Amino acid sequence: MNAPDRYERFVVPEGTKKVSYERDTKIVNAGSFTVEREDHTIGNILRMQLHRDPNVLFAGYKLPHPLQYKILVRIHTTNQSSPSQAYNQAISDLDKELEHLKKVFEEEKSRYEVKPRDY
Repeated sequence: MNAPDRYERFVVPEGTKKVSYERDTKIVNAGSFTVEREDHTIGNILRMQLHRDPNVLFAGYKLPHPLQYKILVRIHTTNQSSPSQAYNQAISDLDKELEHLKKVFEEEKSRYEVKPRDY
């Protein structure tokens, strides 16, 4: 079969960075991030988080090809920020949001767990 091995979708090869940044030479305060071994799930969440930032003028992502397991994230910011700052802030905010979601989920789960009875 010509399909690539399944692990290639998730495991970053040795010597490859998970995230790389390339500054745009034509537009001030714009750049592209390449995120290896990710897909629409992370791309869309990251794009939506970047849109919440008032200093972000444009945020979008694409998958270059279905058999290339990476996303390209383009960010254009105002002069008060940079694409790197916006990206790092979005990742930090998402991390906090997911930690809060996990905490609330665990609290609710513990409310409904069946406690063993003493006989």
